[in-house]
Amino acid sequence: MKAARVFRRTNSEPETPTTDVKAGGKGRPTPTRKEAEAAARARAKVPRTRKEQAAAQRASRGDTSRKMRQAMKTGDEKYLPARDRGPVRRFIRDFVDSRFSFIELMVPLLIVSMVLGYSGSRTMVQLGNTVLFTTLLVIVFDIVMLRMRLRRELARRFPDEPTKGTTLYAAMRSLQMKFLRLPKAQVKIGEKLPETYR
Repeated sequence: MKAARVFRRTNSEPETPTTDVKAGGKGRPTPTRKEAEAAARARAKVPRTRKEQAAAQRASRGDTSRKMRQAMKTGDEKYLPARDRGPVRRFIRDFVDSRFSFIELMVPLLIVSMVLGYSGSRTMVQLGNTVLFTTLLVIVFDIVMLRMRLRRELARRFPDEPTKGTTLYAAMRSLQMKFLRLPKAQVKIGEKLPETYR
């Protein structure tokens, strides 16, 4: 009688599903060969020692410098220095590069005035001084005209943009001879500039 009761009680208990778990198993499916190779490549790329980290940083800096030098030639905005980025700065560069500036003649004329000053002849010295002062006056006049025209164009094209530092940026670029300017000039003298810059 007792055995029958025990038998009935065990039959009435719900059966629980059993899962075959190996003792000491990893509890996750084995990765495929492709996944294992990808994980190994990812681990190999991560620098582990200080020497490897320094080498990785040097390589990264070298790659950044190379891209920046290339951007200086092509005008690619993505890799330009912060001071040269943006549509306003790009327009200023094009504006300066598209006009003939007497400032570009400053260095040759200063060399001429220096040679004349050391010639030993009083007439040549006076001529050198005249060339020097004339050059300085022309440069000042040219910068004033550049500033006036640039401010007018910036107000028309970029009415909501700040103009702080734009005159200095334009003057410093115009003081360099065109083939020495960085980023490289993307327009020719007299070329018509686009109305919109983005």
